[in-house]
Amino acid sequence: MRGYLASSIGVACSAALVLPLSLTSGAVAAPPQVPDLPGSTQSLPLARIAASDRSARSLSQTAEQGLTERDVGPFSMVGVVWDDVNAELHGTVQVRTRATGSQTWSGWQDVETHNHEHGADPGSAEGDSGKVRGSTAPLWVGESDGVEVRVRAEAEHQAPLPAGLRLELVNPGEELADGRSGANRADVAPPMSPTVLPALSRSETEAQPEDQPEVQPEAQAEVQPEVQPEVQPRAQPDAAGAKPYIGPRPRIITRKGWGASESLREKGFAYTKSVKAAFVHHTATGNSYTCKQAPAVLRSIYRYHVVSSGWRDFGYNFAVDKCGNIYEGRAGGVAKAVLGAHTLGFNTNSMGIAVLGTYSSSTPPAAAVTAVARLAAWKLGLFGANPRGKVTLTSGGSGKYKKGKKVSFNVISGHRDGFLTDCPGGRLYSKLGTARTASARYQGRG
Repeated sequence: MRGYLASSIGVACSAALVLPLSLTSGAVAAPPQVPDLPGSTQSLPLARIAASDRSARSLSQTAEQGLTERDVGPFSMVGVVWDDVNAELHGTVQVRTRATGSQTWSGWQDVETHNHEHGADPGSAEGDSGKVRGSTAPLWVGESDGVEVRVRAEAEHQAPLPAGLRLELVNPGEELADGRSGANRADVAPPMSPTVLPALSRSETEAQPEDQPEVQPEAQAEVQPEVQPEVQPRAQPDAAGAKPYIGPRPRIITRKGWGASESLREKGFAYTKSVKAAFVHHTATGNSYTCKQAPAVLRSIYRYHVVSSGWRDFGYNFAVDKCGNIYEGRAGGVAKAVLGAHTLGFNTNSMGIAVLGTYSSSTPPAAAVTAVARLAAWKLGLFGANPRGKVTLTSGGSGKYKKGKKVSFNVISGHRDGFLTDCPGGRLYSKLGTARTASARYQGRG
């Protein structure tokens, strides 16, 4: 995708979801303690590559870095990270991979280089943790055991590549024959939380208790919020005697369902005060995955966000695959105002919905757009937001809007509305009007 940054290279989108314990109540449970899921991250330092032309040699000794073709352990997702989160990679990143058990190598594939517009807001505990690194967007390549990478600086910027470049190779772990993650092996105690929250009717959704307490396993009892979580009042009707506009809760696959290893993320949860807006993203991870592979894609993104990039948890609040399946992202409760790391400068009082894939030149499936609309109708409805309405948010500092500036957004917006980026891709962005109309209809607004 193409962004509007000085380098003219696009920006990627990435982020997290949450869940209730009882399938018929509003209670929320963090997933139980289970042994770590299979999965691993290989982190390989990049080396200088001899410049191939005079213009590159004139830039600096770091004009090109990479790794030559080599055998590595199994992986399915790749990305590049570097030391300074505030340093920008003005250049290109390309990879070639070899499918596991074969001698077949892919052609060169582009990795989205500008990813800094995803992440925690400046000044937040997560953003100032000292753990966060600069990173590209991750790219899903499927099961592989060989890799070659090249990172080239753009001559027009006359700037060296960031220090500490490393190639991250993420193995999401194997899935069992029934499609579940290794967390559900027979030698593991039965799950304490559901893997799927079923869809509810409008009446069932409206009948859910508003004030049931969160239920957490002992290991997660220490809550470390940005804002103390509050019991949110159920959306109030617009007129006396009228019902609140809350869309039916859609079917949601929980973190347990896609196999999130809870020991990876930081303990406790972080909350904001409300959910006034939904920012829609694409993950820029490519469209080669199948819907059966979506849980593995999520586990890979999760590991890349936490282990490779230094975030506290999965960045988005929710994810949607190309078949329209909805997944819980960042932990803390699907019905809660969980603070994500998805739209730099505007994470407060918002949620991030990431559609798995790249939609700059590919049209998103109708099922994915419908899922975004249904999810937004329910979650925004819990907080009284009209999907066709406008909302004013205060910037925490986004590059596009200085810190403290009050900005008017559509309640359902694209990432590019808050930052100079192509995200969620032009094709997906063009579908947001359809999503707003459908979402309002699901809320019963006509």
